[in-house]
Amino acid sequence: MKEALGETFAQVGEVRLLRGNSGEGYALAVAWVAPQPFRYGRGVHPDAAGIRVDIIPVATTLRADIRSVLRAQALPQLRDWIERALVAPETWQLSDHHRSWAVADGSLTFHDEP
Repeated sequence: MKEALGETFAQVGEVRLLRGNSGEGYALAVAWVAPQPFRYGRGVHPDAAGIRVDIIPVATTLRADIRSVLRAQALPQLRDWIERALVAPETWQLSDHHRSWAVADGSLTFHDEP
């Protein structure tokens, strides 16, 4: 992943290797976690906001095929998503955003949430 994302990888605050599958076939996800002030007016902790990447387990029998599609197609899209998030308008950055990628029958699809 580091090689595919290049210098953009330094902007990723957290990479999580999740347990169990997504239930919807997703294998990779990214989130922009908006800065949310803590209670009692104490500001925003810098580690509580930023970019998080989740790697989601897939069936062992599908792993090799999915891995090649993710490397060839999803990781470049992930890099582009991160680059756009970093320069997005403040109104976009002040709310959470998610994108998830799935591979089915050799085809890559993605799903965006707000």
